Amino acid sequence: MSEGKLPQIHLISGGSTVRAEAVWDHVTMANRELAFKAGDVIKVLDASNKDWWWGQIDDEEGWFPASFVRLWVNQEDGVEEGTSDVQNGHLDPNADCLCLGRTVQNRDQMRANVINEIMNTERHYIKHLKDICEGYLKQCRKRRDMFNDEQLKIIFGNIEDIYRFQMGFVRDLEKQYNKEDPHLSEIGPCFLEHQDGFWIYSEYCNNHLDACMELSKLMKDSRYQNFFEACRLLQQMINIAIDGFLLTPVQKICKYPLQLAELLKYTAQDHSDYRYVAAALAVMRNMTLQINERKRRLENIDKIAQWQASVLDWEGDDILDRSSELIYTGEMSWIYQPYGRNQQRVFFLFDHQMVLCKKDLIRRDILYYKGRIDMDKYEVVDIEDGRDDDFNVSMKNAFKLHNKETEEMHLFFAKKLEEKLRWLRAFREERKMVKEDEKIGFEISENQKRQAAMTVKKVSKQKGSKEKHKTDRAESSRNCSEEKDRRRTSQRGVSCSKSVPPAYPPPQDPLNQGQYMVTDGISQAQVFEFTEPRRSQAPFWQNFSSCHWHPRMLSCLCEFVIEVSHGLHW
Repeated sequence: MSEGKLPQIHLISGGSTVRAEAVWDHVTMANRELAFKAGDVIKVLDASNKDWWWGQIDDEEGWFPASFVRLWVNQEDGVEEGTSDVQNGHLDPNADCLCLGRTVQNRDQMRANVINEIMNTERHYIKHLKDICEGYLKQCRKRRDMFNDEQLKIIFGNIEDIYRFQMGFVRDLEKQYNKEDPHLSEIGPCFLEHQDGFWIYSEYCNNHLDACMELSKLMKDSRYQNFFEACRLLQQMINIAIDGFLLTPVQKICKYPLQLAELLKYTAQDHSDYRYVAAALAVMRNMTLQINERKRRLENIDKIAQWQASVLDWEGDDILDRSSELIYTGEMSWIYQPYGRNQQRVFFLFDHQMVLCKKDLIRRDILYYKGRIDMDKYEVVDIEDGRDDDFNVSMKNAFKLHNKETEEMHLFFAKKLEEKLRWLRAFREERKMVKEDEKIGFEISENQKRQAAMTVKKVSKQKGSKEKHKTDRAESSRNCSEEKDRRRTSQRGVSCSKSVPPAYPPPQDPLNQGQYMVTDGISQAQVFEFTEPRRSQAPFWQNFSSCHWHPRMLSCLCEFVIEVSHGLHW
């Protein structure tokens, strides 16, 4: 537990109300755990355990991870109520000046507390980034026998770019920080001036899952465990595993909206920093939501790859070569201009392209690939009900896709007007998504595509294994039944021919589950959810850390371990 939390935790034992704000969602099915969403305010009732606290939301009580929340900087009771009373004129008119003075003084102190917390966390964060770059990455680059460039790119991402950006950001914050009167500091403009620079966090957050998987593979080898632990000790870093340090940038970008919201809460509207803080809060909230959305899309690419694998007769490039999100899907009638024949198809609208499929006549959950439309080359044209001269047909609930270069056209008929309107909204959403992705340079890395392909192979292998197990079990059951029948008939002196096995239905495709929709169970606005970093150590390092070493001796020993760790097996 950090030192900053201790004074507020001591308030609990004295009967004071201590509140915390959820940084991430805590999703749980356990009876004695407290579920909440990011942004919820929790009343902390017991914080004697450093990892799990007991809290209350409305009438619900339960345990929750302490790492999932941040304590309010200002825990004073009754301040907000006092402010509200002054604004609403409910106080004694004779005491207006005295109460208003106290309220303003308390509000200034609270704003100073928030400003000081922002500055302290920024300085502490800079040290974390420096430790990662110099303590881990710099040492890894010296060991070409253990790490190649691709591995380092996956593990550390663009952490050095973030470090350089944060140093410039903190430098400007320090210029705006008023040490004598922190509440007078104007830090809102700093966030607005650097708003474009914060987008580098998107690349890091998108890569974080790959970094965790790569580290997990390396940590199976004791050489890497010893190497990373020696790096930590040599840099004199706190006792957290490397994956815990690599998580801090993800946590940081999620924390900015919470800090700015609290700062705005205690900033008077006539304060010179008010409108800048309000604008900065809107910018950082929007940025965090978009980063979360792109993170969610990358987490769902496995589903898209699995869906493509379930479509029969697939031709051309993979979906993931150009797209990362299924925007809308549905069944419509379709006419392509050169042929003019009305066909029923199932359409899947992704960013950049729309895939056409045909249902199997018997198994309606089976799809056949029938082509795709490049959405970057087409524009959507809404059509009023009536007769169309181009296609020479009567239309209702129709729209067109028109290629400006080749003049090709596709005509679509929805069953209902509501369905047509949903398609038109989906096409607008697709264009908006493409423009936003181009703005921030969002794309799926080759490593992520390979990982998705490996997942598809793994699922297909498991599917084949399950089908074989079912077949073997059915065959074994049938043989046992035949043996029993043979014994019974032999006892009666009657010969028995081999019986016909029952006609088992084909196994259900686990990728389709009787549907052709690519399901998505993750909320658009869901905030990142992370677990507490691993803190377990090997017995050697536990004993090693508990010893009292001379700094010079410790430094020499750690350097020795880093140099020869590829030949050591503790």
